[in-house]
Amino acid sequence: MIGIDVGGANLKVVDDAGVHMHYCPLWQGAPLADMLEAYEDGAAVVMSGELADCFSSKAAGIAWIVETVKCALPGAAFYGTDAAFHTQPVPELAAANWLASADCLRAEYPDAVLLDVGSTTADIIPLNRFEHLKGLTDTKRLQKGFLVYTGMLRTNIAAVLKSVEIDGIETLTSTEYFAISADAHLVLGTISPAEYICSTPDGGEITHRGSLQRLARLVCADLEEIGEDAALGIARQFRDAQRDQLVRAVERVVAESGADRILVAGIGAPLFARELGGIDLRQEMGIVSDALPAYAVREVALRTAGH
Repeated sequence: MIGIDVGGANLKVVDDAGVHMHYCPLWQGAPLADMLEAYEDGAAVVMSGELADCFSSKAAGIAWIVETVKCALPGAAFYGTDAAFHTQPVPELAAANWLASADCLRAEYPDAVLLDVGSTTADIIPLNRFEHLKGLTDTKRLQKGFLVYTGMLRTNIAAVLKSVEIDGIETLTSTEYFAISADAHLVLGTISPAEYICSTPDGGEITHRGSLQRLARLVCADLEEIGEDAALGIARQFRDAQRDQLVRAVERVVAESGADRILVAGIGAPLFARELGGIDLRQEMGIVSDALPAYAVREVALRTAGH
């Protein structure tokens, strides 16, 4: 049995050998079926890639993902927001990856809120409310504060920072697609170059200097114009703003749910576990916590089969 999480930008697979992450931008025609042919059949699958704008609707995206996965892995079963497995495309398959994580962890951590910070989004999940979580769409989760569209890699920095301070002067930012969260986290050492698993905005190098150059572009400058210290300052201001946004969101869900502790998973786990005083699931579970929905749907499927 393998676990698969088909996102819009990344494909994550968990099997007995460990965790396998593939950059798989569906809107660019990524060869999903070819990537999956390397794996054995017998897959439990979750998805969020149906929202990619290459699909005319979520229903069309679900149908394409199901057909494409089953082409490579005919025995695949898909977990839905009804907490059940399906073999055909149904609306419940849309963005159910977070619920699989909750389903997997709720027995062991019934008093916790889970924060899963990935490349693109942050899921905030009160595990003690599992029955009330069923059936929630991403729109409903946005309204409840359970989904925050900011992540460690692909967030446009200008979407978070409307202005930055440079040499003590407030400076408006450009809303062009110049720099992303991965650039800020790379130059600050929060992520490594190997963890920068997405395209750069300018198609340039994934290096410390390359990221600094992209950060300088945020204020319509070359790196030589503002200097490395100013570019690093932009990175720090982004990190602080993103941190504050997520900490406030998590604290609100903790207060509303009455949870006693916080779990943190995903590529952002080390940073946000420290900021929130939470449990870093990397320490508890290892690298599988970076691909938690893929790991979780596999565990839920095995548990279901065992019953």
